[in-house]
Amino acid sequence: MARRYGDRHSPGAAAQAGPLGAPPRVDPVGARSNVMFLPPVVLAFTSLGAGAAGFAAGLLGAGALMLGAWLLRDGLRAEAAYAHRTIARRPALPRKLLAAVMCGIGTAIAAWTSQSALAAPLLFGASAAALHLGAFGLDPMRDKGLAGDTLQGKRVAKVVDEAEAHLTDMAAAARSTGDRDIEARVDRLAACVRDMIRRVEKDPRDLVAARRYLGVYLIGARDAARKYADLDPRTRAAGARDDFLRLLADLEASFGEKTQTLLLEDTTALEVEIGVLRDRLRREGVALDP
Repeated sequence: MARRYGDRHSPGAAAQAGPLGAPPRVDPVGARSNVMFLPPVVLAFTSLGAGAAGFAAGLLGAGALMLGAWLLRDGLRAEAAYAHRTIARRPALPRKLLAAVMCGIGTAIAAWTSQSALAAPLLFGASAAALHLGAFGLDPMRDKGLAGDTLQGKRVAKVVDEAEAHLTDMAAAARSTGDRDIEARVDRLAACVRDMIRRVEKDPRDLVAARRYLGVYLIGARDAARKYADLDPRTRAAGARDDFLRLLADLEASFGEKTQTLLLEDTTALEVEIGVLRDRLRREGVALDP
Protein backbone atom coordinates (compact mmCIF):
# COMPACT_ATOMS: atom_id res chain seq x y z
CA MET A 1 0.00 0.00 0.00
CA ALA A 2 1.35 3.46 -0.91
CA ARG A 3 2.33 5.67 2.02
CA ARG A 4 2.61 9.43 1.96
CA TYR A 5 6.06 10.70 2.91
CA GLY A 6 6.22 13.22 5.69
CA ASP A 7 8.62 14.64 8.22
CA ARG A 8 8.91 17.68 10.50
CA HIS A 9 9.24 20.07 7.49
CA SER A 10 6.37 18.58 5.47
CA PRO A 11 2.96 20.27 5.14
CA GLY A 12 0.94 19.67 8.24
CA ALA A 13 4.03 18.90 10.29
CA ALA A 14 3.19 21.61 12.82
CA ALA A 15 0.22 19.64 14.02
CA GLN A 16 2.30 16.48 14.30
CA ALA A 17 5.43 17.96 15.83
CA GLY A 18 6.69 16.19 18.88
CA PRO A 19 7.72 17.72 22.19
CA LEU A 20 10.68 20.04 22.09
CA GLY A 21 13.92 18.46 23.20
CA ALA A 22 12.72 14.94 22.41
CA PRO A 23 14.18 13.98 19.01
CA PRO A 24 13.32 10.55 17.63
CA ARG A 25 15.70 7.77 18.51
CA VAL A 26 18.13 6.56 15.87
CA ASP A 27 18.52 2.83 15.41
CA PRO A 28 22.05 1.98 16.62
CA VAL A 29 22.29 -0.89 14.13
CA GLY A 30 24.42 0.57 11.36
CA ALA A 31 26.13 -0.59 8.19
CA ARG A 32 29.04 -2.19 10.05
CA SER A 33 26.80 -4.65 11.86
CA ASN A 34 24.53 -5.25 8.86
CA VAL A 35 27.57 -6.29 6.80
CA MET A 36 28.04 -9.19 9.24
CA PHE A 37 25.03 -10.89 7.65
CA LEU A 38 26.88 -11.20 4.33
CA PRO A 39 29.67 -13.73 5.23
CA PRO A 40 27.27 -16.56 6.23
CA VAL A 41 25.40 -16.20 2.93
CA VAL A 42 28.67 -16.32 0.97
CA LEU A 43 29.89 -19.33 2.97
CA ALA A 44 26.66 -21.25 2.40
CA PHE A 45 26.79 -20.71 -1.39
CA THR A 46 30.49 -21.53 -1.72
CA SER A 47 29.93 -24.81 0.14
CA LEU A 48 27.48 -26.14 -2.43
CA GLY A 49 30.19 -27.90 -4.46
CA ALA A 50 32.33 -29.05 -1.54
CA GLY A 51 30.84 -32.51 -1.17
CA ALA A 52 28.57 -33.81 1.56
CA ALA A 53 30.99 -33.25 4.45
CA GLY A 54 32.10 -29.86 3.18
CA PHE A 55 28.52 -28.77 2.53
CA ALA A 56 27.42 -29.80 6.05
CA ALA A 57 30.42 -28.03 7.61
CA GLY A 58 29.75 -24.93 5.52
CA LEU A 59 26.13 -24.78 6.62
CA LEU A 60 27.20 -25.23 10.25
CA GLY A 61 29.70 -22.38 9.94
CA ALA A 62 27.15 -20.19 8.15
CA GLY A 63 24.65 -20.86 10.93
CA ALA A 64 27.20 -19.81 13.55
CA LEU A 65 28.03 -16.62 11.65
CA MET A 66 24.35 -15.80 11.15
CA LEU A 67 23.63 -16.33 14.84
CA GLY A 68 26.57 -14.08 15.69
CA ALA A 69 25.29 -11.32 13.40
CA TRP A 70 21.83 -11.53 14.96
CA LEU A 71 23.26 -11.44 18.49
CA LEU A 72 25.43 -8.45 17.55
CA ARG A 73 22.43 -6.50 16.27
CA ASP A 74 20.46 -7.07 19.47
CA GLY A 75 23.55 -6.37 21.58
CA LEU A 76 24.08 -2.98 19.95
CA ARG A 77 20.46 -2.05 20.59
CA ALA A 78 20.69 -3.17 24.23
CA GLU A 79 23.91 -1.16 24.66
CA ALA A 80 22.30 1.96 23.15
CA ALA A 81 19.32 1.64 25.51
CA TYR A 82 21.73 1.20 28.45
CA ALA A 83 23.70 4.32 27.46
CA HIS A 84 20.53 6.39 26.96
CA ARG A 85 19.21 5.77 30.47
CA THR A 86 20.38 7.21 33.78
CA ILE A 87 19.50 4.09 35.79
CA ALA A 88 19.97 0.77 34.03
CA ARG A 89 20.88 -2.81 34.75
CA ARG A 90 23.54 -4.53 32.71
CA PRO A 91 22.17 -6.79 29.97
CA ALA A 92 21.30 -10.20 31.37
CA LEU A 93 22.78 -11.86 28.27
CA PRO A 94 26.17 -10.56 26.96
CA ARG A 95 25.06 -10.62 23.33
CA LYS A 96 28.10 -8.86 21.86
CA LEU A 97 30.49 -11.25 23.61
CA LEU A 98 28.49 -14.25 22.40
CA ALA A 99 28.44 -12.72 18.91
CA ALA A 100 32.26 -12.59 18.93
CA VAL A 101 32.38 -16.25 20.02
CA MET A 102 29.98 -17.27 17.24
CA CYS A 103 32.00 -15.28 14.72
CA GLY A 104 35.15 -17.09 15.81
CA ILE A 105 33.48 -20.50 15.61
CA GLY A 106 31.99 -19.81 12.19
CA THR A 107 35.32 -18.54 10.86
CA ALA A 108 37.16 -21.57 12.22
CA ILE A 109 34.69 -23.94 10.56
CA ALA A 110 34.96 -22.04 7.28
CA ALA A 111 38.76 -22.30 7.41
CA TRP A 112 38.57 -26.00 8.25
CA THR A 113 36.56 -26.72 5.10
CA SER A 114 39.57 -25.64 3.00
CA GLN A 115 42.34 -27.00 5.27
CA SER A 116 42.45 -30.34 7.02
CA ALA A 117 44.94 -29.14 9.65
CA LEU A 118 43.56 -27.95 12.98
CA ALA A 119 46.01 -25.22 14.00
CA ALA A 120 45.24 -22.82 11.15
CA PRO A 121 41.42 -22.85 11.60
CA LEU A 122 41.85 -22.26 15.33
CA LEU A 123 44.13 -19.31 14.68
CA PHE A 124 41.71 -17.89 12.10
CA GLY A 125 38.80 -18.29 14.53
CA ALA A 126 40.65 -16.68 17.45
CA SER A 127 41.74 -13.79 15.22
CA ALA A 128 38.18 -13.27 13.96
CA ALA A 129 36.79 -13.22 17.52
CA ALA A 130 39.48 -10.75 18.63
CA LEU A 131 38.83 -8.47 15.65
CA HIS A 132 35.10 -8.66 16.34
CA LEU A 133 35.65 -7.51 19.93
CA GLY A 134 38.00 -4.78 18.71
CA ALA A 135 35.43 -3.50 16.22
CA PHE A 136 32.29 -3.68 18.36
CA GLY A 137 33.54 -3.88 21.96
CA LEU A 138 32.06 -5.68 24.94
CA ASP A 139 28.62 -5.45 26.50
CA PRO A 140 28.07 -3.21 29.56
CA MET A 141 29.25 -5.35 32.47
CA ARG A 142 27.90 -3.43 35.47
CA ASP A 143 24.72 -1.75 36.59
CA LYS A 144 24.49 2.01 36.16
CA GLY A 145 22.99 4.45 38.66
CA LEU A 146 22.18 1.78 41.27
CA ALA A 147 24.85 2.71 43.81
CA GLY A 148 23.69 3.85 47.26
CA ASP A 149 19.94 3.22 47.48
CA THR A 150 20.17 -0.09 45.64
CA LEU A 151 16.62 -1.21 46.46
CA GLN A 152 15.00 1.98 45.18
CA GLY A 153 17.27 2.01 42.14
CA LYS A 154 16.28 -1.56 41.29
CA ARG A 155 12.60 -0.63 41.59
CA VAL A 156 13.09 2.27 39.19
CA ALA A 157 15.05 0.08 36.77
CA LYS A 158 12.31 -2.56 36.82
CA VAL A 159 9.52 -0.05 36.17
CA VAL A 160 11.51 1.62 33.39
CA ASP A 161 12.29 -1.73 31.74
CA GLU A 162 8.59 -2.61 31.72
CA ALA A 163 7.64 0.84 30.38
CA GLU A 164 10.18 0.58 27.55
CA ALA A 165 8.81 -2.86 26.66
CA HIS A 166 5.28 -1.43 26.47
CA LEU A 167 6.51 1.41 24.23
CA THR A 168 8.24 -1.08 21.94
CA ASP A 169 5.03 -3.09 21.62
CA MET A 170 3.04 0.06 20.87
CA ALA A 171 5.51 1.16 18.18
CA ALA A 172 5.34 -2.27 16.55
CA ALA A 173 1.53 -2.19 16.56
CA ALA A 174 1.52 1.31 15.05
CA ARG A 175 3.90 0.27 12.26
CA SER A 176 1.71 -2.71 11.41
CA THR A 177 -1.21 -0.37 10.65
CA GLY A 178 0.69 1.38 7.84
CA ASP A 179 -0.79 4.71 9.00
CA ARG A 180 1.80 7.46 9.28
CA ASP A 181 -0.46 9.62 11.45
CA ILE A 182 -0.86 6.78 13.92
CA GLU A 183 2.90 6.17 13.95
CA ALA A 184 3.61 9.88 14.49
CA ARG A 185 1.11 10.13 17.35
CA VAL A 186 2.55 7.02 19.04
CA ASP A 187 6.06 8.49 18.68
CA ARG A 188 4.88 11.70 20.34
CA LEU A 189 3.34 9.76 23.20
CA ALA A 190 6.56 7.74 23.57
CA ALA A 191 8.54 10.99 23.77
CA CYS A 192 6.29 12.24 26.59
CA VAL A 193 6.60 8.92 28.42
CA ARG A 194 10.39 9.03 28.14
CA ASP A 195 10.38 12.58 29.54
CA MET A 196 8.67 11.18 32.61
CA ILE A 197 11.10 8.26 32.71
CA ARG A 198 14.07 10.64 32.72
CA ARG A 199 12.40 12.61 35.51
CA VAL A 200 11.98 9.49 37.62
CA GLU A 201 15.53 8.34 36.92
CA LYS A 202 16.90 11.67 38.11
CA ASP A 203 14.80 11.58 41.29
CA PRO A 204 13.61 8.06 42.24
CA ARG A 205 11.33 9.62 44.89
CA ASP A 206 8.98 10.51 42.01
CA LEU A 207 8.43 6.82 41.29
CA VAL A 208 5.42 6.59 43.62
CA ALA A 209 3.63 9.45 41.86
CA ALA A 210 4.53 8.24 38.36
CA ARG A 211 4.11 4.51 38.80
CA ARG A 212 0.44 4.44 37.77
CA TYR A 213 1.24 6.34 34.59
CA LEU A 214 4.21 4.13 33.68
CA GLY A 215 2.24 1.00 34.56
CA VAL A 216 -1.54 0.97 34.34
CA TYR A 217 -2.00 3.80 31.82
CA LEU A 218 0.80 2.59 29.56
CA ILE A 219 -0.48 -0.98 29.60
CA GLY A 220 -3.92 0.31 28.60
CA ALA A 221 -2.42 2.29 25.74
CA ARG A 222 -0.47 -0.75 24.57
CA ASP A 223 -3.58 -2.95 24.63
CA ALA A 224 -5.56 -0.32 22.72
CA ALA A 225 -2.81 -0.12 20.07
CA ARG A 226 -2.80 -3.89 19.67
CA LYS A 227 -6.58 -4.06 19.33
CA TYR A 228 -6.61 -1.26 16.75
CA ALA A 229 -3.83 -2.93 14.77
CA ASP A 230 -5.75 -6.24 14.79
CA LEU A 231 -8.71 -4.66 13.01
CA ASP A 232 -9.03 -5.64 9.37
CA PRO A 233 -7.66 -2.67 7.33
CA ARG A 234 -10.46 -3.14 4.77
CA THR A 235 -13.19 -2.86 7.38
CA ARG A 236 -11.48 -0.47 9.77
CA ALA A 237 -14.01 2.25 10.44
CA ALA A 238 -12.96 5.89 10.42
CA GLY A 239 -14.60 6.28 13.81
CA ALA A 240 -12.25 3.71 15.34
CA ARG A 241 -9.26 5.58 13.95
CA ASP A 242 -10.49 8.90 15.29
CA ASP A 243 -11.20 7.38 18.70
CA PHE A 244 -7.72 5.86 18.87
CA LEU A 245 -6.04 9.11 17.84
CA ARG A 246 -8.10 10.96 20.45
CA LEU A 247 -7.03 8.45 23.11
CA LEU A 248 -3.37 8.91 22.21
CA ALA A 249 -3.74 12.70 22.33
CA ASP A 250 -5.41 12.54 25.76
CA LEU A 251 -2.68 10.25 27.09
CA GLU A 252 0.02 12.53 25.69
CA ALA A 253 -1.54 15.51 27.46
CA SER A 254 -1.91 13.55 30.71
CA PHE A 255 1.72 12.41 30.70
CA GLY A 256 2.93 15.91 29.91
CA GLU A 257 0.86 17.48 32.69
CA LYS A 258 2.01 14.87 35.21
CA THR A 259 5.66 15.41 34.30
CA GLN A 260 5.24 19.16 34.82
CA THR A 261 3.58 18.45 38.17
CA LEU A 262 6.61 16.41 39.23
CA LEU A 263 8.86 19.33 38.30
CA LEU A 264 6.70 21.81 40.24
CA GLU A 265 6.67 19.51 43.27
CA ASP A 266 10.47 19.35 43.19
CA THR A 267 10.70 23.15 42.94
CA THR A 268 8.31 23.58 45.88
CA ALA A 269 10.28 21.10 47.98
CA LEU A 270 13.51 22.99 47.18
CA GLU A 271 11.96 26.33 48.18
CA VAL A 272 10.80 24.82 51.49
CA GLU A 273 14.28 23.45 52.22
CA ILE A 274 15.86 26.82 51.40
CA GLY A 275 13.38 28.60 53.69
CA VAL A 276 14.07 26.22 56.57
CA LEU A 277 17.82 26.64 56.09
CA ARG A 278 17.58 30.45 56.09
CA ASP A 279 15.52 30.41 59.31
CA ARG A 280 18.07 28.17 60.99
CA LEU A 281 20.94 30.44 59.94
CA ARG A 282 19.08 33.48 61.32
CA ARG A 283 18.63 31.71 64.67
CA GLU A 284 22.38 31.05 64.69
CA GLY A 285 23.02 34.78 64.26
CA VAL A 286 24.16 34.66 60.63
CA ALA A 287 23.24 37.84 58.75
CA LEU A 288 21.60 37.11 55.39
CA ASP A 289 20.99 39.46 52.50
CA PRO A 290 17.31 40.34 52.12
